[in-house]
Formats: sequence, C-alpha cells, structure tokens
Amino acid sequence: MNSDNLFRFLFQQRNVRGEIVQLSSSLDQMLLHHSYPQPVKQLLAELVAATSLLTATLKFEGDIAVQVQGDGPVRFAAVNGTDQQQFRGVVRMQAEITGSSFRDLIGEGYLLVTITPKQGERYQGIIPLSGDSLMTTLEAYFAQSEQLPTRLYLYTDLQPEHCRAAGFMLQVLPVEQQKAKADFDDLVMLSDTLTQTEIFDLPAEQLLYRLFHQEQVELFPAQQVSFVCGCSREKCSSAIVSLGRDVINEHIAEGKLDISCEYCNKTYHFSREDLTQLLQQL
Repeated sequence: MNSDNLFRFLFQQRNVRGEIVQLSSSLDQMLLHHSYPQPVKQLLAELVAATSLLTATLKFEGDIAVQVQGDGPVRFAAVNGTDQQQFRGVVRMQAEITGSSFRDLIGEGYLLVTITPKQGERYQGIIPLSGDSLMTTLEAYFAQSEQLPTRLYLYTDLQPEHCRAAGFMLQVLPVEQQKAKADFDDLVMLSDTLTQTEIFDLPAEQLLYRLFHQEQVELFPAQQVSFVCGCSREKCSSAIVSLGRDVINEHIAEGKLDISCEYCNKTYHFSREDLTQLLQQL
C-alpha cells in the first residue's frame, strides 16, 4: 500500500466527487506509546481515516475536530485534523471494554464535528449516533449538515507489529440533485464491490480503474497524511508557569513534576531545579 496519502478524484461525466485515504506509518506513530484494547484501536483508526476524508472537504485553511461521545465504556474518542492533513487523536475510557462493536464501545451518544477556519466563524454540527457503525453515523451527518448524499467505507488492519487504516468516500456535487443522485447511485453500486485487500494493496490509480474502468476519472496528486502531536517541553513549561507561584512551590517541595501528553503519551520530566528556574519567570 502507498503509505499515508490522501487522493481526491472527480468523475468527468458524472456529478460526483470522491476521496481515498490510505494510512500506515502515521497510524503506528499515533498508537506507539498507547496500550488501548484492540477494539478501541480499531475505533480510533476508523476515526482517523474518517477525519482525513472530512478534512479534505475543506475549501479553506483550518481544522476539523471529530468527536464521538457516549455512555458506554468509551466515554470520548476524538481526532483533530488540519487542512494540511496533519492529525492527532485520543480516547478516554470510563469502564472495562467487554465488547467489540461500535455500540458496545460507545453506547448511546452523539457525534460532534467542529470546523474551525483560520478566518471566519466556527461551525459545530451535533447529531445523535445512528445505526451500528461510525460510517452510518457520518453518512447521517453529511445528509443533515451538507444535505449531499455521501457514501463512506472505512477499513482497518491492526496487527501487533503494524497497523493500517483506509477510507473511501463518494459524494454528490452541489448541482441539480435529481441527475446527480442517479449518477451517485450508479457509482455506489460499483464502489460496494471494493474489498479490504484492494484498498490496502492497490495504488489509488489502479484501485479507481478496477472500480470505474468505464468512467472518465480525474485523479489529483496525493496529499501526504501525517501524525503531528504538537506537544513540546516549551508548551509544558508555559503551562507550569500559568499554574502560579503557590502550585509551583508545592511541586518544588515534592521534588519534581511530570506532565504526560494524552495524544502521544510522551512524558516530560521537570526536576526541582527545572521548577525553580520556571518560578523565576513569575
């Protein structure tokens, strides 16, 4: 599989657009220092692939946060993605994982999609979880928020030594809907034949030819997808300073302060001497 790329494509004679995302090393980097149970890894991997597909629909600079919240063992799962296809994700659990399905993990809850442009107003869409998968819930989100028929396919392959995820999306263009819907239905029938082996092992061009060899498809250049946490020792230092003199003095008395990043699970260690130097900034 071509590693960690997103491809956009367009049907020349149909009122439909599409995207393919294939993830490998970036997913490994995100999961490296976490010990999530296997069903939780699968949920987070699907959420990363879905967020990459959603982020690619942005027509401006900004980012998207896709969150699933529920009353099941997984209280919260979220992935942040930017228009540069940089992502990070996290899961918070509140009970032991006993099942493996989407509903076993999340229970009843909501999907929240927050779009934050660098310029302009923030938008948030919230819908109840629908169906028994992340895919059906996201399709319902598109139907409600953009009112454009959308079909999503999400795949994961999680091995102990290596993890992969992929996604495929078709969406009607915002044109005259009756003709566009007929085009969409035709192409969905072809897309339903897509297999997990094909989306993981075939390059995007071959994959599209296999599915749509009778169509005129324009494939745009790949955009690299990467895991970027964004944490740093400098940011942790600033956070410590913001705690104030009394709190810092308490940790100086304890002899240290450790701060762990919930996204990459890296821990930053601050000794008594480090904390004393930060105290001098106040």
